[in-house]
Amino acid sequence: MQIEVSTDNSIDGSEGLTNLIKGLVQHDLANLDDHITRIEVHLSDARTGPTGQENKHCMIEARLKGRQPVVTKDSAATVEKAAKGAAGKLKNMLESTLGKLSDSR
Repeated sequence: MQIEVSTDNSIDGSEGLTNLIKGLVQHDLANLDDHITRIEVHLSDARTGPTGQENKHCMIEARLKGRQPVVTKDSAATVEKAAKGAAGKLKNMLESTLGKLSDSR
């Protein structure tokens, strides 16, 4: 599974952060690796509320073999928590979708 991480101008897209986010996503989606061709993770900082608010955003787009891409989003106080939340939502969504497909066969 190929994972790409991008950030907006307000988040330092360092190699350390990129590796951390890739690790989180790979860990949560490891059992679905056979069905996923590519993952795109987009991190941003809204900075609209006071510090400590859920102003870090993560959007994850997963491209599945033979299916349309699916997207999940999450917001949290840190980019790590937002990525973990979005990856968890994506895992649940994909397991549900792939389970329904196997049930219909």
